[in-house]
Amino acid sequence: MRTSSRLAFQSAALVAVAVAGGTAQEGFRFKSGVELINVTATVTDDDGRFVSGLAKDDFRVFDDSEAVDVTHFSNERVPVSLGIVLDTSGSMTPDKMGSARGAIERFMDLLGPEDEMFLYRFANVPELAQTWTKDKKALSRALNNLYAGGGTAMYDGIADALPLAASGGNRKKAIVVISDGNDTSSSTTPRDLKEMIRQSEVMVYAIGVDGRLNTYSRNPQPRTPFPVPSPIPGRGPRWPFPIPGTGGGGGRTGPFGMGRAGEGLDANALRQITDDTGGRTEVVHDFADLHGATARIADELSKQYYLGYASPGHNDGRWHTIRVEVKDRRLNVRARRGYTAAQS
Repeated sequence: MRTSSRLAFQSAALVAVAVAGGTAQEGFRFKSGVELINVTATVTDDDGRFVSGLAKDDFRVFDDSEAVDVTHFSNERVPVSLGIVLDTSGSMTPDKMGSARGAIERFMDLLGPEDEMFLYRFANVPELAQTWTKDKKALSRALNNLYAGGGTAMYDGIADALPLAASGGNRKKAIVVISDGNDTSSSTTPRDLKEMIRQSEVMVYAIGVDGRLNTYSRNPQPRTPFPVPSPIPGRGPRWPFPIPGTGGGGGRTGPFGMGRAGEGLDANALRQITDDTGGRTEVVHDFADLHGATARIADELSKQYYLGYASPGHNDGRWHTIRVEVKDRRLNVRARRGYTAAQS
């Protein structure tokens, strides 16, 4: 699918689930700029431990630097609608796939009975492997049927998963992306993907596995620039960005202009996807570390605060910032950084 067509399709899908979702959960609309702005906040201390027990009065929320009244608040665990977006490209060896399956199944065990999940895979193209379910056995069967091979269309996978995540039956919606490399095959551009994410209220988490970290720590030798050939016309990545400051020639950047396709994981690119949403990126050294990473995300999802405030009614189709603070300045708050308002 061409990038412009994919963006138009995804935007229409986001609006469609917004309208449908408004009747299912009265007062909690999906589409930004419609009635209520929903914000999930994660509060930690300086040691990274989650802080519980805060009340509504402990928070202050600003929309475009203007203080707003928080009209909806919860400090209790709420069910989550969660999508897993898994890399099944050719780099995913049988051992890696086995570790990923085990970590996802452990993730399922840590969720509550009202939580629901879906599973997307991506290689040359994304594919829905299991739609919404609360049946852990059904998702396990889908995991066991996955195979690896092909390119890495991670951005297409996230773009396709966003509308499905937005249609989830629970107020809290999130996706977790698991990958060991850069995008090599998407038609969705990084810029269009970022706009899709900004139009949603879905938190995006990413777990990147970068085995090079272990190699560097043992033998920190400089790497030779990796030559990346231009993609076949009409296929592969469509980001004609030059590589700044590499000194090499003929290569291409990877996502968001950082690193190059085929050069391994680019954590900075993943953070540019996740950080606006209130989610985060975690980089681990080995697939054996996936269990701990998924457990930490499951723990975080269970210890977040929900805040909602009436939309200021911008209706201008523009990006508007959100800032969440707590009275105790010793604490750290992570929440989505803003939203794209609906356009009237």
